[in-house]
Amino acid sequence: MNALPREFSLIERYFRPLAGPGALALTDDVALLRPPPGLDLVLSADAMVGGVHVLLDDPPDLVARKLLRVNLSDLAAKGAAPLGYLLTIAAPAATPDAWFASFAAGLAEDQHLFGLSLLGGDMTSTSGPFSLSLTILGTVPPGQAVLRKGAADGHGVFVSGTIGDAALGLDVLQGRLADPDGHLVRRYRLPTPRLGLKLADFAAAAMDISDGLVQDLGHLCRLGGVAAEIDTALVPRSEAACAAGPQWLSRCLTGGDDYELLLAVPPAAEDRLAAAVARSGIPLSRIGRFVPGPPAVRVRGPDGQPMHFARPGWSHF
Repeated sequence: MNALPREFSLIERYFRPLAGPGALALTDDVALLRPPPGLDLVLSADAMVGGVHVLLDDPPDLVARKLLRVNLSDLAAKGAAPLGYLLTIAAPAATPDAWFASFAAGLAEDQHLFGLSLLGGDMTSTSGPFSLSLTILGTVPPGQAVLRKGAADGHGVFVSGTIGDAALGLDVLQGRLADPDGHLVRRYRLPTPRLGLKLADFAAAAMDISDGLVQDLGHLCRLGGVAAEIDTALVPRSEAACAAGPQWLSRCLTGGDDYELLLAVPPAAEDRLAAAVARSGIPLSRIGRFVPGPPAVRVRGPDGQPMHFARPGWSHF
């Protein structure tokens, strides 16, 4: 019998164990999936390129976990629950088997943690750095997906977790900042998708923060036809981010890679938000409000004066 081509050997050894119901054991060109009755499907896709979205020498298991988690964050921002995912890998032909083994082990760890499985995908070689694409599927009750459109005058601006850690973590890895306990690097390499909140109970609009707080808040403003005002004194930052010093504040607000939730919450729903926080343990902080006016984000600095940014967030092109 002829030996399997390397592509199929890698799939057989490292990725077939990750396959779940509907994946047909990764032996076919398709997956067969029956959506749970009475639920809407939510789909999202993200790409991750070595040297652009992650560093080329980042541990493969953490690359895999970050890839899965940034997609899970998209589901979290709709109030959806994970179901499964499709994965495409393009890697240099010389990539050692150990890289794939570690990458698959990272996926296995987070599959178990978040309750989903691999449905299928594709694998090929490339002359450039590795390029990864993941399409995630989730479910939400009909009409309960919270979209980016919906912010209105008087709504509060809320965020989950802390802002800026991941951007500073990249600065640490590139030698521009110290990180004595490794907190900032961990936040860069391993974001926490804020799954489990029933956003439709209290949020009028939602998205996750991937390209920077200021820039992403601008998206909610444009879609809602409103402006937003935020107070940097209210923006939650970790002890490590605060210890970096005030000169890093702009970086925290615009650096991206937070994968925290950004929400527009009507005043009448803030009690329901507080109850959701108590149930879930996911921290949500009010940092400002939406106000009438042309879509724009106005940021008040620690001195009470307006802050201005050369670049409000990450640009993909």
